Amino acid sequence: MSTNNNDASQRRGFLKALGIGGAAAAAAGVAEAAGPIRADAVPAGTARKENAADRTKARYQANSPGVQAFYRTNRYGG
Repeated sequence: MSTNNNDASQRRGFLKALGIGGAAAAAAGVAEAAGPIRADAVPAGTARKENAADRTKARYQANSPGVQAFYRTNRYGG
C-alpha cells in the first residue's frame, strides 16, 4: 500500500510543478506583452537634461584617437 501512496504523491508533485511552470510562462507572456524593457532606459528623475548649448555642440571629432584607430584598423583611406 505504501508504494501506491508514494506513486500518488510523486504524481501530485509532478502536476504541481507543471502548474507552477505554466503560471510562470503566462506571467512572462504578460510581461512581454507590456513591452520590452530598454537597456538604456533612465528613470525620469535621474535623467541628465541637455541645455541648448549641449544640443547644438559638435560631437564628432575626426582627429580623435578613437576615430583614427577605427580607420587605421579597418584600412579605410582616412
